[in-house]
Amino acid sequence: MDHPNKTVFVTGVSSGIGWGAVKVLSGKGWRVFGSVRKAEDGERLKAEFGEAFTPVVFDVTDEAAVRAGADQVRALLGGRKLGGLVNNAGVALGGPAIYMDVDVFRKQLEVNLVGVLIATQAFAPLLGADPALEGPPGRIVNIGSVGGRSAFPFMLPYHTSKFGLEGFTDSLRRELMIFGIDATLVAPGSVATRIWGKAEQEDWSHYDDTAYRGPLKRMMGAIKGTAAKGVAPERIGEAIATQLSSANPKTYVRITSEPLRFLATTRLPARMVDRIVARQLGLTRET
Repeated sequence: MDHPNKTVFVTGVSSGIGWGAVKVLSGKGWRVFGSVRKAEDGERLKAEFGEAFTPVVFDVTDEAAVRAGADQVRALLGGRKLGGLVNNAGVALGGPAIYMDVDVFRKQLEVNLVGVLIATQAFAPLLGADPALEGPPGRIVNIGSVGGRSAFPFMLPYHTSKFGLEGFTDSLRRELMIFGIDATLVAPGSVATRIWGKAEQEDWSHYDDTAYRGPLKRMMGAIKGTAAKGVAPERIGEAIATQLSSANPKTYVRITSEPLRFLATTRLPARMVDRIVARQLGLTRET
């Protein structure tokens, strides 16, 4: 099935999953609006994708800027509804919980959860909450993570945000039924994007005087190895396109290159997973 209104807004499109979504959706005939934080990124993407793509400059945590971006899109749609909103913008922050700067945790939630709420509120009228607009209601696709159902050490802020996004999406979907707006979640495993490279390159030396020095180094090695096996962003883009166009989209779609590992961490008893992770990272208590 093809969506009758092939217009979509994607947050965070400068690279990674957002870029993959623009590539796939524009290739399928969608008119794509996408947020970037830097004007030069918008110009680069405009040169790459042509008339099918329109950049909108804002940071998802800036409520006034996001609402101004939504007004810009409303003007370009000329009285018609928006076909979809893809809440993709996000960051991955971490560190040992008991030593972490609280501002790191705040920033993680501000981007990955508060930013999703800001964008959803700004674009909901265009998706169908405003009855004055013409056309069928649009859909929301939130980009979660397999890390929303399985959590590992030292990425507590990230996992908290992605676990939260699952509840956010379920609650939102049930609220928006009154407008005919659907909300679903795509949960990738490791994806070949810069988000994990940034985590790997972060300076963890301020934890060297704690018990976590060795385990953190092992964790960074594991992240590097997992990222190397990650799926291409375009594969996530295909899943997003399906969620926007399918007559009966799934409420939750998981995409991972390591399905057995995901199943093991979610189906095995939690205490067993604790012991496995502790052995792998050197988190076993010395007695």
